[in-house]
Amino acid sequence: MLDKTTIICRCEEISYEEIEEVIDQGARTFDDVKRLTRCGMGPCQAKICTNLVANIIHEQTGRPLHKIPLPRMRMPLSPIKLETLTTDSTSFSAVKSVLDEVELEDGKVR
Repeated sequence: MLDKTTIICRCEEISYEEIEEVIDQGARTFDDVKRLTRCGMGPCQAKICTNLVANIIHEQTGRPLHKIPLPRMRMPLSPIKLETLTTDSTSFSAVKSVLDEVELEDGKVR
């Protein structure tokens, strides 16, 4: 068993004790823990802490590991300059956006 001060999510600095507390409050999946603690929301996007959190849920609840769903993954987002959204600018520099995929015809979206 890990010490209560052991950091489980390095990116967000979430400890074993913090995860244990939210499980006591009813968290039963990684996504529940994520919503309550931000665990898995750092730069690694839960690549390091997923299995650790699943094991803690298993230890605390007795729920079999194969019944604990994997975290919901979302596509990474890229920031868009506000100027791009508020003007008719067609140059997006290095910033990718959904607007890069839009086809225009006579200045209007097809």
